[in-house]
Amino acid sequence: MTTFLDVRLQPVGGAVAQQVALFSGTTIDDYTGITQSNFKSFIQGQHVLIGAHGFNVDRADGVLRLSAWEALLRLPPSSVFIGLLWPGDSIWAHGLDYPVEAGVADQSGQRVAEFVDANFGGVASVSFVSHSLGARVVLSAIANMKSHVRRLIVMAGAINNDCLINEFNLVSESVDSISALASLGDTVLSELFPLGNFFAGILDEGHPWARPALGHRGPSGTAPANFVAPFQIPDGWKYNHGDYLNVNPPPPPQLALPTDVPGIQSEPPAALIGPDGQPVDSWKAAFSSAFVSTRFR
Repeated sequence: MTTFLDVRLQPVGGAVAQQVALFSGTTIDDYTGITQSNFKSFIQGQHVLIGAHGFNVDRADGVLRLSAWEALLRLPPSSVFIGLLWPGDSIWAHGLDYPVEAGVADQSGQRVAEFVDANFGGVASVSFVSHSLGARVVLSAIANMKSHVRRLIVMAGAINNDCLINEFNLVSESVDSISALASLGDTVLSELFPLGNFFAGILDEGHPWARPALGHRGPSGTAPANFVAPFQIPDGWKYNHGDYLNVNPPPPPQLALPTDVPGIQSEPPAALIGPDGQPVDSWKAAFSSAFVSTRFR
């Protein structure tokens, strides 16, 4: 059963809620509200990892994906995972509303920042992991928080690759270490992300629409001193945008820790190889969860 912070007003689409709601569940069918008292008891004294999904994910899909992915995590003792649901789901054009969703992500992060500062005083530490445009949610949260952050791990970041040294350059001062996962095989970030930024450039004069995504080629220029390399998934693993949280049945096996990004020519772990000798798409979340578990420690 996964615990969730929910800043949605509607199951699909909609605006950002004014306050964070607390739930637990594994699917939308057992998604049930929990009290603030029970939530605080759950996180008391724990190292908390908050995980945000990306854009084009409704509430039901977010609950399912994050709860299934949590089951693959191998966090150390006295650690808990909390899913973060936000209204980043596309309601038209299959994700080309990204320019609008960026503002929604910023608002979602601000709500989370307020909640963490008000309710996480008894935790051992706070960390964040994100997928896709969830990177903007967690970066916005950290930028607006007074609380210190232990780990930030960005998977397939659908955000400009210079964000850590420009727009969110002050975030690194509030985080002990920053990690990323990126893939040149990510067609969403190589094709749709630049197109979305192009439209954002029309809507918002001066937007750096030509910037590639952090989750495609990694950070540009000089990364912050607390950025932990390596980050580029080998091309032969054929990692696409949805693979990081794609936990389809049957669930993949957990990978042994520590698990880190190998050399660019490395073969996929045996657990990622199917009977035909090719990487199994639905098992790639085993690697992303093991990587996050390793960098979280």
